[in-house]
Amino acid sequence: MSMAERHEYLRARFSRRRVIRGGAVTLDAVATVPLAPAPQRPPQRYTTPVAALLERACHRMETAGWCAGSLADASGAVCQLGAIRAEAGDDRELAADAARVVLEAVRRRFGDDVDSVPGFNDAWGSGRVPLRMLHEAASLADARGL
Repeated sequence: MSMAERHEYLRARFSRRRVIRGGAVTLDAVATVPLAPAPQRPPQRYTTPVAALLERACHRMETAGWCAGSLADASGAVCQLGAIRAEAGDDRELAADAARVVLEAVRRRFGDDVDSVPGFNDAWGSGRVPLRMLHEAASLADARGL
């Protein structure tokens, strides 16, 4: 049997209308099946406020995606600072503390010539290194009790 013949056979044998009409699957079951599982938050390893915020920012960047040039793009992807601010909510002081820790972690690894968190984020072509630096900053904040 050729691929085209198999396709026609399966299409005729298992059409959506025939499966629903035949009782194999009810329309209610088809309509109520979730399309995607609800996103789950990972268990928090850090208990200090800044470290926990940075950990949540990591999770947001991992799930929403990374972007450069803006805090967030149309698809919901975020940069380092965008993830921090989104997770901090209205607490701008906590977000500023987290950004300072990220900048310090970046400068430890890449030198003092890094001017800002957004500048560092935008210098990369992918989110791999910015995400790794968020993880390192969370560890640094936890070690300092921040």
